[in-house]
Formats: sequence, C-alpha cells, structure tokens
Amino acid sequence: MPLIDAHCHVSPLWFEPVETLLFQMERNGVEKAVLTQILGQFDNRYQRDCVTRYPDRFVSIGAVNAAEENAPDIVASLAAEGMAGLRLRPDARSPGHDPLAIWRAAASSGLVISCGGASEQLLAPQFAYLVGTFPDMPFIVEHLGGWTRPDCDKSADTWNGILGLARFPNISIKIPALGQIISRGVGKPLPAAGPVLDPSGASVLTEALAAFGHERLMWGSDFPVVSSREGYANALAWTRQIFDGYGPTAVDAIFGMNAERIFFQRKA
Repeated sequence: MPLIDAHCHVSPLWFEPVETLLFQMERNGVEKAVLTQILGQFDNRYQRDCVTRYPDRFVSIGAVNAAEENAPDIVASLAAEGMAGLRLRPDARSPGHDPLAIWRAAASSGLVISCGGASEQLLAPQFAYLVGTFPDMPFIVEHLGGWTRPDCDKSADTWNGILGLARFPNISIKIPALGQIISRGVGKPLPAAGPVLDPSGASVLTEALAAFGHERLMWGSDFPVVSSREGYANALAWTRQIFDGYGPTAVDAIFGMNAERIFFQRKA
C-alpha cells in the first residue's frame, strides 16, 4: 500500500520548497503527495512545475480567483495542463448571471474539489445545494470539516453537522494530524517516549470513521505547518496508531488508497 499525504503545501514564496517536503516523504516512506495551493495564491506555476519534475510523486490542487470574469476559462486551461483538482471555499461564486460558473467549469474538466472553510460555511444550506448540484464531482472537505480551525465553536451541534455531511456520497473528508486536534501543554516536560499527545483525545477521528467509513477518509499532514507542532514523522505515526485497531484495510485506505483513487487515478 503506498503511503500518500493528501494535504500539503510547497512554495518558494511562503512555507517551504518542494525539496524540503521530499526529504520528509523519503525519510518516512511516503510515496506520493497532493500539493494543495496556499489560500490566496492564484499563481499555480510552481506546483505545475513540481508535478512536471516528479510526475510519479505529486498531483496539483490549484486555486483560481472565482471573482474574476474569466475564472472558468482559467480552470479549463489549468485542467488541460494536468491539474488534478481545484481548491475553493464553500462560498466561492462567479460574477455575472451564473454564480456557479466556476464550479461548472471544474465539473466539466473532471476536477476534484478540495474545499476548505469554516464549519459554518460547510454546514450552510448553500453548500448542501452545491454538493447536490454536482453529484458526480468529488468534494474533499479539508481539516475535518473545519473542526480544527480556530474559528470553530467546537459545539456538539457543529460536530454532529460535520458528521452529517456523510449523507452526501460525493463528499470525503481529510483527517488532520493528531497535533491539530490535541494541544500539548506548553512548558510541561516531554515524556521519555511518544506519543507525547494523549490519543484518547482523538475520538473525533474514530467518530468520523464511523460516519464516513474508511472509503471516504484520507490523511493529510498539512506540511509544513505540522513542522511547528509534532513534526512530520510523528504526525504520520501517531495518527496512524489511532486507526491500527480497525484493521489493515481501513489503514491502507485512509493513508493511501483513497487518495490514490480520487487524485492520482482520476488524473490518469
């Protein structure tokens, strides 16, 4: 089973270049990764070049400014160049007479949608309408449906709403590394051996598994942000341990096969 990182960032302008990611991947046995464009960056040339240089290791999830008049044409052009998916916020809309024009362009081009935003946006009726309008387009909801974002209220209603997104068969969900869910007590001594973070606090991951099934979960490191927390190796190993008790089929799907099927095989 190939290990695949379904959510990471590279850039010469912000974060780290692709060579730094490759070092971590090779050190930890991660075969492939999904390069996910940084929010607010609409120049996708660097990610395109990374895929060109390492075609067997990466796919690119690009970004386009939906507010631009020619955004649908840009989407089609990027897809023709080999872009595998498009990163859009749930409330992204096109100007003019068809507010869903950019979403239609993505669907027509056979792209996967990587959708990141606040839980409030993802649970809004407008998002449900959007997902239902494009039932054949895969929507990959980032960061556990916004649960790990600082603007999430962490209420039971919000969490139940996120789990309720499983009612849409074209929605899969990216699960974050353990360090995005559980905070380490700053200033407290580190133990002699890991995991440093108490895995009992990761019940949201197993609840997501129960709701979506292992066929619709995928792990993403959020590199290089993860490097300021537990680090890449721990983000992989500690999160994987949470699912070890559910059998190799589930582990293989979450940590590789789902991303392979949705991103890499679809691109081919």
